[in-house]
Amino acid sequence: MEPWNASQYLLYETERTQPAADLAGHIRSDDPKEIIDIGCGPGNSTAVLARRFPEAHILGVDNSEDMIKEAKKSHPLLDFIVMDASRELHMLRADFDVVFSNACIQWVPDHNKLIPDMIGLLRKSGVLAVQTPMNYSEPIHRIISDAVSSQKWKPYFFTARIFHNLEPGAYFDILSRHASDFTMWETVYMHRLKSRRDILEWYRGTGLRPYLSALPEEKKEAFEKDIFEKITEEYPLQINGEVLFRFPRFFFTAVK
Repeated sequence: MEPWNASQYLLYETERTQPAADLAGHIRSDDPKEIIDIGCGPGNSTAVLARRFPEAHILGVDNSEDMIKEAKKSHPLLDFIVMDASRELHMLRADFDVVFSNACIQWVPDHNKLIPDMIGLLRKSGVLAVQTPMNYSEPIHRIISDAVSSQKWKPYFFTARIFHNLEPGAYFDILSRHASDFTMWETVYMHRLKSRRDILEWYRGTGLRPYLSALPEEKKEAFEKDIFEKITEEYPLQINGEVLFRFPRFFFTAVK
């Protein structure tokens, strides 16, 4: 898969950071000393945690070298390392007061194992805080799915992208087995985007990455053109020329 591009991701830093701030605001932990941000990306979520808990030591981890490079550059007073959450969490010490993950676990397989592993990094009474997109019924996902499964584009993709998220009820069952208490909620963000082109740019940094990386260079423009034509049909312009971009996200906090 094409490497993560921190600059592309940060084109919509404000919109991407707001859920992290909302999640951090729900953490109920008395004076945490050690916090880990799993899937920290370019460090925007780690910076949110540093503002929320200024006395804590915070470690940001991500499997993308480009993201960690940008995080270290933008937030030199915080600690960051490259780490793959799907395979290397067991290498960390299990004494965190808060394990935080914003918009990461959807890229990591086997949540029946991942969530208990994340809880396992906590001290007793520590808090796990997670946010993950739950926007698969939104038009942009239908547009991408229809395109990659079409006769025109299907030959270029060995498999469609796998979405690793579970249904909320499945997370309820996992947390009921591994946490002493937990809370779940959903927020639908209504983002103001300046144009339909912004939707395409947004997904270049996330959901379109697996497909763009699989395409020959000379086919990428045509693929994006097909996606954008459908975006134009599905997303009307508001009276001021902007676009209302719905984005549902699922949250939970859990106590070890």
